[in-house]
Amino acid sequence: MDGQDSEDTKQSTADMTAFVQNLIQQMQSRFQAMSESIVSKIDEMGSRIDELEKSINDLRAEMGVEGSPSPLPPEKAKSEEPKPAEGST
Repeated sequence: MDGQDSEDTKQSTADMTAFVQNLIQQMQSRFQAMSESIVSKIDEMGSRIDELEKSINDLRAEMGVEGSPSPLPPEKAKSEEPKPAEGST
């Protein structure tokens, strides 16, 4: 009977080893997929930030060409300019 117990223990150990190896492989695959997804999203965010910076620079250039110091249309900018505070000379 001792031989049977020893064989069962060896089989149980082999089964556990195979289970753990399989589990580690699955975790590694999932980690790799998550890593790729995160890198992809970071790249996408970088592209969006680059586009936003370009748009801002284009708007600044347009404002500079038009000579308007305010993002409001000139007729609104004049009527909505803040008045200087009294006594601030």
